[in-house]
Amino acid sequence: MGDGLAGRASELVRPYRAVLASRVRAQRAYRASFRADLFGTAVVGLTELAEVVVLFSAANGTLGGLDLMQALLVFGLAELAFSNADMLFGHVDSLARQVRSGTVDILYLRPQPLLAQLVTSDISLRRVGRSALAVVVLVVALVVNDVDWGPRAVALLAMSLVCGFAIFCANFVTAGGLQFFLLNAQEVTNAFVYGGRHASTQPATVWVRSITVIFGFVFPMAFCAYLPAMLLLGEPGAEWLPAWLGWYAPAAAAWAWTVALLAWRAGVRHYQGGGG
Repeated sequence: MGDGLAGRASELVRPYRAVLASRVRAQRAYRASFRADLFGTAVVGLTELAEVVVLFSAANGTLGGLDLMQALLVFGLAELAFSNADMLFGHVDSLARQVRSGTVDILYLRPQPLLAQLVTSDISLRRVGRSALAVVVLVVALVVNDVDWGPRAVALLAMSLVCGFAIFCANFVTAGGLQFFLLNAQEVTNAFVYGGRHASTQPATVWVRSITVIFGFVFPMAFCAYLPAMLLLGEPGAEWLPAWLGWYAPAAAAWAWTVALLAWRAGVRHYQGGGG
């Protein structure tokens, strides 16, 4: 029975695997262009890292109770989770263009779930450059900061990376679901997708109360990096976001995906076709 289930699962994922493989080959076909894309995304990451460094330099090296090296741990966790999610799910929040052009209708003709088709329709390998930079920053931050390494810290680090990735992916899916309604208002979804990414790289102690509610609990960006980092560093966390909440990152990821799937389902039910 186990072999039969494994065989059926392999048959189900084979079309998606084939599509992704073709996208990867297509992006790597022009090596000079691919390397330029990798370099470009790495430069974007460097620019955002420079913003954090400049911000802490202007604040005399301390902001929200964290020094620069501690802030780099928050930045590295958030940037790595976001970059990986953007590489696999980032194109989902641009669904409005496909809705306007009517290409979404083509996906309805295939016998696979719409969301699965959309997610596997593309993969932005150029984001690897940004992910690589995030790995470097995270490793440096973990080495420089005083982290009490042990099974607990290793489990916390792995959990935060997985849950942070899941939360960012859920945000992209939520944005995609809303695009069925907001065909000409992608900036609305960018506010919590990319605004949330920016907020996740900052200490939550500098957030105003409204931002704490939005990015702490509605779109739980604090669980992607800030709260796990506070646990790793042995810091208390913010007033409304104590560090111990970091252990509830799986619950935050489950909440984010619940919102995402509800938004996606509502969007799909609302969609009536391209009209072409």
